[in-house]
Amino acid sequence: MTPVGFTFRRLARDDFALLGRWLAYDHVKRWWHHGHTPDEVEADFGPSADGDEPGHDYLASLDGRPVGLVQFAYFRDYPDYADELGELVDGDDVATIDYLVGEPGDTGRGIGTAMIRAFVGVVWPTYPDVTELVVPVHVDNRASWSALRSAGFDHVATVDLEPDNPADTPHHHVHRLVRPRP
Repeated sequence: MTPVGFTFRRLARDDFALLGRWLAYDHVKRWWHHGHTPDEVEADFGPSADGDEPGHDYLASLDGRPVGLVQFAYFRDYPDYADELGELVDGDDVATIDYLVGEPGDTGRGIGTAMIRAFVGVVWPTYPDVTELVVPVHVDNRASWSALRSAGFDHVATVDLEPDNPADTPHHHVHRLVRPRP
């Protein structure tokens, strides 16, 4: 069940202009390293919007106002990524999320943590085979890994992974949240 105030729906092409604006903001651009022009957003997010990508992109709204994006994917659908994480991703039932808070004025207010908590509340019933979520975050992205920890994820390792931004070091904190037992 989604906590009060948050809703999630699959990203649609009608959302691309908003997403492009978010991707152009410094606080997002620094960590997402995606282009923000209409053609770049189309190339990066069009396949997911069309259902041609195994991962799913969700627009997150708080009280009806879009505030962020959450991506969900099984590691089994991205074997190179799973191989990078090695033993930290064990089995076909392990998934990951990625997320952003769009507007600069919405950062630093706990919206990211609340959005992550709310989305996890959607993951468990929507994807009943997922046993755990494993989320690597660059060590310098303190706001992101702090939000994960505040949302209940445990820090389980610090490893070297290919960074999203080529200017970054490879150092990442890896976080895990195990599905609660019934």
